[in-house]
Amino acid sequence: MIDHPLPDIDSWVLFFSNNSLPVLRVTKRRLEEMRANLDRVDARELARVILQDPIMTVRVLAYTQPIRGRLLQHDITTIASAVMMSGIEPFFNRFTDLLTVEDQLKGAGPHALLGILQIIRRAQRAADYAQEWAIWRHDVNMEEVRIAALLHDLAEILVWCSAPKLGLDILARQKAQPALRSAEAQRQVLGLSFQDIQLELCRVWHLPELLQHLIDDDNNEHPRVQNVTLAVRLARHSAHGWEDAALPDDYRDIGQLLNISPETVRQRLGLEPVPAREADGNEAG
Repeated sequence: MIDHPLPDIDSWVLFFSNNSLPVLRVTKRRLEEMRANLDRVDARELARVILQDPIMTVRVLAYTQPIRGRLLQHDITTIASAVMMSGIEPFFNRFTDLLTVEDQLKGAGPHALLGILQIIRRAQRAADYAQEWAIWRHDVNMEEVRIAALLHDLAEILVWCSAPKLGLDILARQKAQPALRSAEAQRQVLGLSFQDIQLELCRVWHLPELLQHLIDDDNNEHPRVQNVTLAVRLARHSAHGWEDAALPDDYRDIGQLLNISPETVRQRLGLEPVPAREADGNEAG
């Protein structure tokens, strides 16, 4: 745990690379239950557990990249493929005695733990939205889009896990100055933004190029990146309810992506009743 910002981006990357990254307590428990019945473990079932936890997801991807480099010419971009590449038993041998987020933040106070759990919950919701829209768009690989949304705010999650006082400081500045942009608040406290840290972590950890591309908002002219970005935006703007002033713009942009009206977007989110003809399954396209 650190209380003060590190001097530069290389120091942050080194810190996260040299320290074991904590996973959710529920992830550790489910993996231990599976470990007790290795003969019955299915790679897809295991992937579903991993894909609820952003830190576990990135740990698995980073773990399999060197293996992939020796055996394949292309990146492994899904968790089920990563598990099958490593093998079930070697996977469980690698991920033993996992540190949990809850244990790591035990002495940091309730606000720190609540803060990180809210951010992780936001990432999970973004991943669910992204996956649903990817299916609607007939995306060639909806799991890649899901993972990109889940990991979009990875650096924010890691900073909160390892330096909760800094995360709380950033949050306090944004609450005190509602017009302050998130990236500017991060630079005031850390000297750089979460996005700066994130892109460098992706590079150093050799995460798949495709996922780096999908996570980078600068590539927003591509529909798959829009899918990820809009899912993250919606999860962020609705994190504390559905009254945020930015949400109407989100509904409009999501509608453009999916080729449906903003009203239909709201219906699909359960915010408005579905007309009878749509409820009967007769909605056109």
